[in-house]
This record gives sequence, structure tokens and C-alpha cells, in this order.
Amino acid sequence: MKVTIDGQEIEVEAGTTILQAARMIGGEVVPPAMCYYSKLKGSGGKCRCCLVDVTKGSDADPRPMPKLMASCVTGCQDGMEIASKASPRVQEARKSVTEFLLINHPLDCPVCDQAGECDLQNLSFEHGKSATRFIEEKRTFEPEDIGPNIQLHMNRCILCQRCVQVADQLTDNRVHGVMDRGDHANISTCISKAIDNEFSGNMIDVCPVGALTDKTFRFKSRVWFNKPYNAHRDCDKCCGKTTVWMFGNEIQRVTGRKDEYHEVEEFICNGCRFDHKEVSDWVIEGPRKFEKDSVINQNNYTQKLEKVEIATEKNILLGRDQDRKKISMVSNPLDTNNKNS
Repeated sequence: MKVTIDGQEIEVEAGTTILQAARMIGGEVVPPAMCYYSKLKGSGGKCRCCLVDVTKGSDADPRPMPKLMASCVTGCQDGMEIASKASPRVQEARKSVTEFLLINHPLDCPVCDQAGECDLQNLSFEHGKSATRFIEEKRTFEPEDIGPNIQLHMNRCILCQRCVQVADQLTDNRVHGVMDRGDHANISTCISKAIDNEFSGNMIDVCPVGALTDKTFRFKSRVWFNKPYNAHRDCDKCCGKTTVWMFGNEIQRVTGRKDEYHEVEEFICNGCRFDHKEVSDWVIEGPRKFEKDSVINQNNYTQKLEKVEIATEKNILLGRDQDRKKISMVSNPLDTNNKNS
């Protein structure tokens, strides 16, 4: 089937969603997604961040769809035409959805371990507003310890339900889920239960905000001070392919390898994630790459280093002489006789 997104045509197979087709094209046409996760069955359709405008349904039925559609759960049709970033209607809707997600989200970025690699931060930078219209009190929850390795911050949760789907699809005995309804809905465990299954750490990787954090990395460092390397080890429980985050010669945390859409390539076990923090445990492959606008890239150690001159007295005097020459060459804008004015 042929579909066109923001003027770019692509051929896709039957069953492909609009979001998947946009990711095949890449670039700015790709809608943001906070709940969809390609590795999890049944994900998507909850956050409404990926809304698009279907301006032509198909060649068989060219009528436009009257409402904006969630691209992660809307299938492509032959001849379909979609407006994503090119649509002012879509841009305004994404701003409204971002504002809605931030209504109850606290300003925890300065102390949150997710800062610097947070999908909600990226969404708010792209579509957020500088002011808030919300005057009511934010909903708050008491801190809850849900396991030996995972810290739950329910105040930051946006109820994307990725962590619930991870537990459903990777483990046999899920002990947590969405409790209550409406604006009281929250992620919690069943009474007297703790999350301790062998693949529970993947809940941290799939969480798009800082609601689920790694206790072994908690408050140790900001992610942009770490040097992430792809590494692997022989593991009888998972693939053993990970990213190790190093500060000097110390491995401060281990995560699954992620693609450009911040989705893990393969899920890893808790043994690799929490129990192997020695450099000798791993075979280091090389530095992990990030998108160019990532805050982690600002401190990228793989870039070519430029020569830095120390500010000596001689250099300072030379600099002042050069500044005087530049100032003397600037023409007076009030001088009408000056041809360059």
C-alpha cells in the first residue's frame, strides 16, 4: 500500500500503522509517542501524543477523517494521505495534550534521575507552553516501596501502562497494575506484594518519565556526566547485550540498549542489570550513539577535541590589542559621509 505523510510517499505492508510508516520515513514527520512501545503487544492509544490529521482516507474512500487520529493504533490504507507536523491543527492538539500531561506532573527535573533522557522533557521542549493555566492543587501520592531494586514515584506517573504490559508479557506473576479510577488512578502493587521477578528491571527502561527509577543508581550522578558504552557478557537468562554507564572506571548503572525512539532492542534480566557492576564482568564494544539534540551529546567524549589556550598575561594583552583593532574598524552609523554606514 502507498501512503503519504507530509508529502512524503512510502510503500508499506498491510497491517502497518501510521506511526510505524512515519518511523520508516524518519525525520520530523515522526509523531511523538509516550505510551506506544513496538516491543509490547497492545501498547498505544492512551497518551494521545501521536495524533495526526488524515486528510484522505484512501483511494477507495477519499473522504478525510473528521477527527484527529492516534497514529499508533490507526492502520494505513492504500492511497491514504496524512498531515503530521505540517498540520497546524495537529500542532495545536499536541500542545494541548502536553499541557494535560503536565497538569499533575511535579517540577522534579532538578532532582529526578530521568532528567536528560526523559521523553516528557523532550515533548515539553517541542510542544510545551511557557505558562500554566492550572490553578488547582496537583494530585499527590505517598511514597511507596514496590521492590528491592525499583523506586516508585507515583507523582510523576502519566499512566502510560508500559510497566504493566512488561510485567504481563515478560513474567508469569504480575503483582502490580492500575488501581482506582479517573483522577484517582495510580500504579501500585497488590496488598503485601513486592516486585521481585527476574525481569522486573525492564519496567525502568520502558518508563518514559521518572516514575520508576533504579535504586542502585539513585542520586549517584546526572546521566550527562556518565560515559555510556555498549557492552555484552555471556548470560543464560537473557541476551546479555547492554549499555553500561561509566563514571571514570566505575560502572554506575546498566540498562538495555535503546534505539533512536528510546525503545530497548532486547530486554535484559535483573542479574545483568543490578548484579554485575565490575568492568571485568563485561566486554566493552564501544560508545553508544545518541541523537544530535540529546543533552548527553553536549558532553560527548567521542567528538574531536579542539585545542584550548590557557589565559596567560601575554594572551590577554594580545586579545585586547585585537579587540581595539576591531573596534577602530567599526564605522559610526551616524556619519553620513561614511559610504559603509
